[in-house]
Amino acid sequence: MTAAPNRPAYLDNHATTPPDPRVLAAMRPWWEANFANPGSVEHALGREAEAAVEAARAHVADLIGAEPREVVFTSGATESNNLAIKGAARFAAAQGTERRRVVTLATEHKCVLESLRDLAAEGFEPVFLPVRPDGLLDPESLREALAVPTLLVSVMAVNNEIGVVQDIAALAAMARAAGALFHTDAAQAAGRMPLDVGALGVDLLSLSAHKLYGPKGIGALYVRRRPRVRLAPLLSGGGQERGLRSGTLPAPLVVGFGEAARIARLEMALDEGRIAGQRDRFLAALEAGIPGLRVNGDRARRVAGNLNLTLPGGVDAQAVMAAAPGVCVSTGSACSSASVEPSYVLRAIGLPEAEARATLRIGIGRFTSPAEVDRAAAELSRAWNGVRHRAAAE
Repeated sequence: MTAAPNRPAYLDNHATTPPDPRVLAAMRPWWEANFANPGSVEHALGREAEAAVEAARAHVADLIGAEPREVVFTSGATESNNLAIKGAARFAAAQGTERRRVVTLATEHKCVLESLRDLAAEGFEPVFLPVRPDGLLDPESLREALAVPTLLVSVMAVNNEIGVVQDIAALAAMARAAGALFHTDAAQAAGRMPLDVGALGVDLLSLSAHKLYGPKGIGALYVRRRPRVRLAPLLSGGGQERGLRSGTLPAPLVVGFGEAARIARLEMALDEGRIAGQRDRFLAALEAGIPGLRVNGDRARRVAGNLNLTLPGGVDAQAVMAAAPGVCVSTGSACSSASVEPSYVLRAIGLPEAEARATLRIGIGRFTSPAEVDRAAAELSRAWNGVRHRAAAE
């Protein structure tokens, strides 16, 4: 899959990835030849659709080392995160627990932060832990927070802006020792690094297909079966997905998710090695064109394709992007792109507002070519120099 020469160079793979052609091919029959509802098991076509859904569920489970029955399909990671956090808190409260503390990081995805704020209105105590300047959590901060009886801890495996990888296994062990459930948003981790829910020791884990070359509109939540994690569902309905997520399953999307997970499990190591090479090539070319460029976040503990770069000279990143129409990059999370405020993630790691506004997020992916990398670096360098000189002349 190669981008046409006249198409912009796409380096925004944290916002979304292009669907793998093999995923599109796997989905197509379930739009056309068999469009049956997988819940209609009374007839042959319905049973075929159900079988395809269950095969896909097994592929998703294999990607994270889970049992297929521990995988609950949702519309994406936002819904999975809401179901994990609100569902766990509300179920526990209904059972009479006195634990009200729910802990997360200040750098989490918006849907996690807003879920905790919603729970605050229901009498829970949200705690937002700071991170170090490298974007990683100091385990002592979590240990101190857990001194108060805690219901749930939620920590993102890979940050969606600065790409840093948290030590989920160590943090989950701390939460478990304190009697708290542990949830991780692994949307940016799945397909980019090995995941095994048993080795990680997590109770709940969120996924999204469109972050690993699958379709948009489908995700999953891992819900540990032994010992069993109980959730209150967010939706009322027909009781699909073990009663946790009612609604007709979109068989084509589920099949696409399963195929994306299957490919990721088999090709992840090859993908990430190639992506790391492209990242290093891009960074070297950009540093040559923009002296003084700074990489945000821990340089070693990050996923291969991520670069979060602060431009020198206080040059506004939005202005650089406007001057480089042949490159698709971003200034932060796609979910926050409409905001006029600088990235809260960058502010949380200590960047002043001016530097946060001068920062680009780069996401290199499976289909990024060397030609795209070279073209993007050259165009961004020209744009930065142009914007800088215009600003100096004003």
